[in-house]
Amino acid sequence: MPSLIQMLFIAALPIIGVGVFFSSWFQTSFSPLWNSSALPQVKISQGLVIGTILDQNFPGPIDAFMGLPYAEAPIGDRRFRRAVPLPNSNQTFKAQAYGPICPGKQLLSGKSAPNSEDCMTVNIFRQKPTADGTKVPVAVYIHGGAFNRGSSMMHNTGSMVAWSESPFIGVSFNYRIGALGFLPSKISFEEDIVNIGLHDQIFMLQWVQDNIEAFGGDKNDVTIFGLSAGAHSIGHHILNYKEGVAPLFHKAIIESGAPTSRAVHPYNAQVHEDQFALFVSEAGCADLPKESITSCLRSQPEKIIVAASTTVFDKYNPSLRWAFQPVIDSEIIHRRPIDAWQSGRWNQVPIMTGHVTNEGTYYVPASTTTGEDFTSFWHVLLPHYSAEDLDTINSLYPDPSIDEIYKDTRDLEAIGVGPQFKRVEASYAHYAYVCPVRQTAEIASAVQEPGVFVFHWALNKTVKGGANHGDNMYYESFQDEITSISAAQREVSGKYHAYVTSFITHGDPNAIQGRFADRPKWEKYDSESARVMTFGRGNDERAGGTGHGTAAQMLGSEWVKKECDFWWRKSHDTEE
Repeated sequence: MPSLIQMLFIAALPIIGVGVFFSSWFQTSFSPLWNSSALPQVKISQGLVIGTILDQNFPGPIDAFMGLPYAEAPIGDRRFRRAVPLPNSNQTFKAQAYGPICPGKQLLSGKSAPNSEDCMTVNIFRQKPTADGTKVPVAVYIHGGAFNRGSSMMHNTGSMVAWSESPFIGVSFNYRIGALGFLPSKISFEEDIVNIGLHDQIFMLQWVQDNIEAFGGDKNDVTIFGLSAGAHSIGHHILNYKEGVAPLFHKAIIESGAPTSRAVHPYNAQVHEDQFALFVSEAGCADLPKESITSCLRSQPEKIIVAASTTVFDKYNPSLRWAFQPVIDSEIIHRRPIDAWQSGRWNQVPIMTGHVTNEGTYYVPASTTTGEDFTSFWHVLLPHYSAEDLDTINSLYPDPSIDEIYKDTRDLEAIGVGPQFKRVEASYAHYAYVCPVRQTAEIASAVQEPGVFVFHWALNKTVKGGANHGDNMYYESFQDEITSISAAQREVSGKYHAYVTSFITHGDPNAIQGRFADRPKWEKYDSESARVMTFGRGNDERAGGTGHGTAAQMLGSEWVKKECDFWWRKSHDTEE
């Protein structure tokens, strides 16, 4: 029996969430619930995995296996090489807390973890296994972060699993990012090390095929889902079609991203060669024969490589010509994504995809003040566009000094933006996210038999940002920090979560009724009506307003048609 002091200590402990773990002393000293024999255990080929139990005000506790290595550590001579499986063993893995994040800036405040190259870990969350051993669907989350930032900790996969009214297993994982994961150049191609981060993702999906049944998952019912760079990645996996080879997934949720988002260059594009040369110089490996460069990069301390990667990314970040991105490699990305779409040959699976209203807020210069600033932004970002193209962009997004459409009536000084911010934000949002998402829907729905479902996230979160890039991620998991804000926020989150988990478990966002049975039917997308499920339109509570809006409704998308027509026409017009 624990002492009175021990019992008081237990009572004082807060309920913990993901990313926090009890010490081994606590696990072995108190309630039998935390003894290793009472913790969830799973035997797989690499060893015995001992997880933990999470109850973050969930409807019931869930099993969590966190920070489990899924490949050999990519350190030393394994740096800049493809992932290698762990050997079969009888080793015991204590998988009770998130592992280190791959080197890069953590994107979310309030959650921190050590950075390390040894970061290739997976997290598995499940409701209590069924008594009859029935295998349940699986959803694998691919995190975002411009392929240079972020980690699996960004997504509250545990809450999403716990609140689902139809059980599934949620999986999240880290993959290599920045220069360590995406280092394109002619030398990298010759060394077979381009798109390593995408190869990590494929490796993870194969790991799921090989191991998820031991956790109670159905390897023949796997959904991949992700936001931003995660969504771009999913688009590339969908287009990575190989005749006679079944994909490692069966459904896809593509949030604020697409394979045609932004530009996907050949591995030896000049911009990537320039970035590679700067990286090699910053890493202290310049002036070597080309056959010695990769060996030098493998020998440098991690902090030197990470600093060099950050320096190069930061240099190109203001122009949004980001370094360390997926490239055409003839293995995963076989050709320009628009050409792959138009070939009619891709992995045809049910798709849910969508965007938010203000996708550009994070990225464009807030200080944009004049029409010249606006035009210069586009000239730097897309230097191959002609003067006529820039005139068209200026026409589609008229100067607010002469047209009301993008006139900003907010208190610009209070929110720290220039008078052209609203205009440049909208134009970049459409170019980089909104129109590529709609392009996925248009092309896929016209060809494939499996359904395509499209959403528009319109809930206004902040005065400056509006419905900002990534906002919907917090709502799909039905987590306390959202549902406790107000009844209206809970309703939006609940309906969105119900649609998404219904799609994961049934391939149909309308299948689960349960808590939010009154939500409207989400219709399949077709180009004739172009109707999309719109979330939170008219809700501005979090931005200081009083509007509750409508949680979910099917609406048309005429507001962006002419803009997307232009950006789609330009899909073939690249620098290379």
